[in-house]
Amino acid sequence: MSDPLTADAPPLGLPPALHSVLLAGGGTAGHVSPLLATADALRRRLPGVKITALGTERGIEARLVPARGYDLRFVPRVPMPRAADASVVRFPGALRAAVEAAGRTIDEAGAQVVVGFGGYVSSPAYLAARRRGIPIVVHEQNARPGFANRLGARLTRHVATTFSTTRLPHARCLGMPLRAEISRLDRAARRGQARAELGLWADPVTLLVTGGSLGAQRLNETFAARSRALGEAGVQVLHACGAGKGFLPVADPDGPPYLVREYVDRMDLAYAAADLVVCRAGANTVCELAAVGLPAVYVPLPIGNGEQRVNASDVAAAGGGVIVDDAELTPVWVDVVLIPMLADPDRLARMAAGAASTGRRNADEALVDLIVKAFQARGRRR
Repeated sequence: MSDPLTADAPPLGLPPALHSVLLAGGGTAGHVSPLLATADALRRRLPGVKITALGTERGIEARLVPARGYDLRFVPRVPMPRAADASVVRFPGALRAAVEAAGRTIDEAGAQVVVGFGGYVSSPAYLAARRRGIPIVVHEQNARPGFANRLGARLTRHVATTFSTTRLPHARCLGMPLRAEISRLDRAARRGQARAELGLWADPVTLLVTGGSLGAQRLNETFAARSRALGEAGVQVLHACGAGKGFLPVADPDGPPYLVREYVDRMDLAYAAADLVVCRAGANTVCELAAVGLPAVYVPLPIGNGEQRVNASDVAAAGGGVIVDDAELTPVWVDVVLIPMLADPDRLARMAAGAASTGRRNADEALVDLIVKAFQARGRRR
């Protein structure tokens, strides 16, 4: 029989000696959201733990991290050179300055573990931690890892991934750390409240359109062209268009609302309100939607290394979403495919069940366990 005093304790408790953790990541919500989820989980497990975030002044973290109540320090943004030009000459000196800035933050915070989530700030943090013999933990959000986390994974055995298909040394698949307001969301219970708070009507089928924190031109143009048609079909829309990319929808003033917002801070409310989402396939978005059981049309970003299509492949295979090429997302597609989909509640219910079957809600706690393990293993030979 379990001890009633410890039955609800987490698998690994934070040792009293672990009192300061540095979390590095920034640039987009894809890096910042799991960083904040991990920070929240650390604070739940060890009230009073000192948590310092490392980011850039121009990234979305400059707004979101302080708003969440965490200390944010900055390092210079040092992108990898993409061409044989002057940036190649400047890169070594710029990287050295960023490593020095990261090292100063580690020293000032008294950080005992450095956790990186990828992006421009993680490479300097990994290198500064390595110089100091401080344990490193890597979390890779995407199916295909970027340069920073490929580097970090060579410096530590404590590597976590979101997807089982991700190839990194020493990796274990833990899933995506999600904020508690997402991982604990009961969509059905919150639907009425969410729609009221967002300014939506109570009853119509509801579509959420979002291109992520930066917006998506293809989504904006396509749905701007079909705002009236969606209203005429009885569909109300919440459209997060991205900063500086707002537009005025053409809609029937007596019909269901078509609400355009540059950014939705309360995505938990947006998810609770929605019956279907049309979105890019960033890893964080895919994992959040699967965790809350929300069906989606994924439109992978048509540039880069193709990681967004891979991100959505598992949930699509489970019937929780469909993948549409960027070039195919046209006003005609909205008429022929999307509006009939929104009019089929049985299909939406099957898709919701398929999405939920692939979702993970406890990756934040699992990553804290890995941080504890890295701290406990400090000083041992890799």
